[in-house]
Amino acid sequence: MTLFKLGFLTVTLLDAIDIFLMAWLFVKLYGYFKGTRAGHMLVGLVIILLSSFIFRAVGMRGMTWLIDQVQTVWVVAFVILFQPELRRLLIYVGRTRFFRRLFRVGTSTTIDAVVEACGQIRQRGWGALIVLQRDTGLKVIKEAGTPLKSEVSALLLTSLFNPSSPLHDGAVIIQNDVIESAQCILPLTESELIDPDMGTRHRAALGISEETDVIAVVVSEEKRRISVALSGVFHLNLDEFALRRFLNENLFVGSGE
Repeated sequence: MTLFKLGFLTVTLLDAIDIFLMAWLFVKLYGYFKGTRAGHMLVGLVIILLSSFIFRAVGMRGMTWLIDQVQTVWVVAFVILFQPELRRLLIYVGRTRFFRRLFRVGTSTTIDAVVEACGQIRQRGWGALIVLQRDTGLKVIKEAGTPLKSEVSALLLTSLFNPSSPLHDGAVIIQNDVIESAQCILPLTESELIDPDMGTRHRAALGISEETDVIAVVVSEEKRRISVALSGVFHLNLDEFALRRFLNENLFVGSGE
């Protein structure tokens, strides 16, 4: 089905869909890599692709050949130089709601790291507030914190909540096996039913769970207890086994399941 003609070009409905999908893909990729070296390199790759299309359309064979050679080298260099970013991107894609529902897969990496870190933090008498993002976006809260974009590990989580760490105050937000931000300020609950003995971490955990579908894990430094807030309800005094079971049952379950 022909939509319109632009000079020597005939644009069909399939072409329009193809262009829309390519544009959407590049916008998403740039949004993910924005602010990193990979983001600038991605822009360069888009410029090369557009240049190749223009030179090929006007029949400039020499420039087309040159751009094709540079394009091949550019793509290979991109893959080699930015393996960590690409690995995180693949993790992000694999952990999206669509693929979780399609393949019914969860990630044990996040759960293992959170459980191990909470156990170590509790033993050391430190406090912690770990937010596990599910379907609700937390962009504003994450941007107000300190961005990390680091792969989840128990060692990193434990070090972040070390009282001597400059990032130990506030919450850590995890999404798709990636620690997105630290030092995040969460809304406090206004519920009058909360235990008066609970501190700011517990109030923040309950507050964010009332407004979003996140799972908020709290480690109390005073009582050395692990608690979890979900949908405005606290699950108190969990040991590591109970915490692991709770996260396995709830972390990757969408609201429609």
